[in-house]
Order: sequence, then structure tokens, then C-alpha cells
Amino acid sequence: MKPQPNMRLSSQAMAFVLAGGRGSRLKELTDKRAKPAVYFGGKARIIDFALSNALNSGIRKMAIATQYKAHSLIRHMQRGWSFFRAERNEYLDILPASQRVSENQWYLGTADAVTQNIDIVDSYNIKYVVVLAGDHVYKMDYEVMLQQHVATGADVTIGCLTVPRVEASAFGVMDIDAMGRVTAFLEKPANPPGMPGDPDNTLASMGIYVFDWAFLRDLLLRDAADPNSSHDFGNDLIPAIVKGGKAMAHRFSESCVTSGLETEPYWRDVGTIDAFWRANIDLTEFTPKLDLYDNAWPIWTYAEIVPPAKFIHDEAARRGMAVSSLVSGDCIVSGSEVRNSLLFTGCRTHSYAELDHVVALPYADVGRGARLARCVLDRGVMIPPGLVVGEDAEEDARWFRRSEGGIVLITEEMLAARAAAKG
Repeated sequence: MKPQPNMRLSSQAMAFVLAGGRGSRLKELTDKRAKPAVYFGGKARIIDFALSNALNSGIRKMAIATQYKAHSLIRHMQRGWSFFRAERNEYLDILPASQRVSENQWYLGTADAVTQNIDIVDSYNIKYVVVLAGDHVYKMDYEVMLQQHVATGADVTIGCLTVPRVEASAFGVMDIDAMGRVTAFLEKPANPPGMPGDPDNTLASMGIYVFDWAFLRDLLLRDAADPNSSHDFGNDLIPAIVKGGKAMAHRFSESCVTSGLETEPYWRDVGTIDAFWRANIDLTEFTPKLDLYDNAWPIWTYAEIVPPAKFIHDEAARRGMAVSSLVSGDCIVSGSEVRNSLLFTGCRTHSYAELDHVVALPYADVGRGARLARCVLDRGVMIPPGLVVGEDAEEDARWFRRSEGGIVLITEEMLAARAAAKG
């Protein structure tokens, strides 16, 4: 596709979202759903951030590659992202691993997920591909990154940010020269290198890549023919380009979208129970690090039609109240105290219950007199009356998943096992 004058680059691009991973560090939260489908922020799913960034950036062609337990994710796409119109040259395709190459081959790696769908990408008639991870929380204008990609004549442009070196082993890390060209790339090294003049920090990949489609298409076909490749962007394709082509770094700070309330670029990999809990609880702060109230850059999602939240009872020890908390629609806070917590759609809290720093996923029900602190409630859990969590670490760990940071995850299965053991 030939670029048109005075046309935004995003209108000539598609977003290819890699959303097939389980996210095993989230433990039981991903027993029933892939990590990108995990709930976040009261109404949304994690994948909504990548998709909203693409939509707000002007990208109207998207494909989402799914694999692990994809039903929850696919249903969310159908309900919340079905507004694309083919007659306006808009497309959103869901691409489950479906043995399109052979009867015994699923997606072998992140690059293979694109390779198996080359014919579909070809049909979009686009010039640029923005490859995105579907499991991070951030606001970013991809148009800015596309402009840098074209201006520098890069083979690949890699979104990056600075992270503490002690945390960098979970990322692809890179060295760059004075012009921003990537001179070395290591995927998830055990001992990440520091940055020149800043040994405590490392430049890490965000899992966001911009390619010219013609270049990437040829690269994918050559990679598919290589029996020694793991067919992965971070392990194979990016290091090959760094070695034999032109890879440029794009700093997140240059395209991060802020409303004016955020004091620094916000990006989170909510891949552990502690990180997931922390990022959700951060939203309850007086000035949150991530502004979800920014109508200029909305986070689109499935907007359920539900009644408003309700608070009932007004007695000294039985007052329905919420302080420094986010309470979604269809919640009923009945004679209970909610502090520094986030309640997703349809939660119920009953009389004399106390919630402090609790993330309650949709339709959780907290029984009468329960006391919960620093915990995550999975969707639909029924907390029995009088249950106390967050006050006795040994007792919590006996029945539930207690993280390294002391956050307690509670699921239906854990509650059932506890009830059976107690007779």
C-alpha cells in the first residue's frame, strides 16, 4: 500500500495483538481465563488497554491471536468490541490457534502466531504492523511511534522503558547508542546489564514492535523455514534484526498519554498477584498514578447495562459506606464498611462486613460480619459470614493463596475445599 499524503500513519497500519498466554504467575486467576482477559480497574479487562490505545491512535484494523483458554477473552471481544464496520474499512478479527498450517501445530511462538495468519494480514492491504502484547496496563499513542519508525527508516522500532535492573530479568533488555539505535538485545537475561551511567536501571522492551509489513512478512517466512528457531519475536526475530539490520528504540515517555494528573509515564505488567492487587488499589488513591477519568483517551470496554451502585443502612455499627474506594454499577454495600478497595460490577457486601484494601472481581459476595484485608476475590466467590482474612498469615496460607507480598487470593475452589475440611 502506497502512503498517501496528509494521511495519518495509523490509518495505514494494523494492530496485531498477541493475547494467547496464560500468565501463570497470576496463579488461580488464570485457571479459567487467559491473562489478557483478567479483569482490571472496576469495569475493564487487561486487553482493553492495548486495544483502546490502538483505537484512540487512529488504528481501525486489528487482529487478536488467542490460544490458552480463550473463551472468556473471545466473548469479551464479541460483546465489547463488535462496533467495527467493514464498510468503513474497519476490521477486528479474532484469530484462535486453529491448526491452519497443519493438523498438529498450534502457535509455536509469538512470531509464529503472525506467520500462521499472513494471508489474513495481507487481506488488510496495510503498510505497517504494530505488534502488541495484550497483557499490560498503560496509555500510549502509537501514531508517535509510527512517525519515528518512518522518520528513522528502521527495520523495526521497539517500544522501551527504563526499569530497575533487579526486575529486568522478566523483560527483553537492550543497549542503544547515542542515536537510539539498538546495539544489543537479550531476552529475559538472568543477570540484566545496567545502563551506561545508570548501573541500577536497564532499558527494557515493552513487547511493542513496529514493522513495515513487507519487511516483516519476508522475515517471518524465512524464520518459519529455520528448524533451529523458536519462532519468537524476542528470542529470534529482534536479535536477528539488531545483528543484521536497523533496530531503533522508542522511549515510552515520548508517546505516553497523560491527562495532566499523572506525574510520570505509567506502564504496568500486572503479571503477579502482588502487582495485580497493587495496580488496582493504586486507582483508589486521591491522585491515582493512572487517570481512568480522562475522556480524551477513554479505555473502551464492554459496558454492561446494570443499575447504579447502592448504599443502605445508617446505624452506628451498620452503615453502608465506602471511603477512598471505587464502586462499580450493580454493587450493593449493605450495612458494611469499604475502605481503600475496588469493587467490580455486581458485588454485594452484607451487614457488619469490613473490607480494607480489597480487590473484589465481578459478582463477589461478602457475607455478614466478614473482615477482609489486603486480598483479591475471584469472580463470583461467596465469602461465608464471619470469615476473617488478612489478620493471621498462617491461617490465610492454610486455605488460600498467599503471595510473597502478603496478598491473599480467594477463589471458589479454595472456599469449597475449606468448607469440606471443616465439615
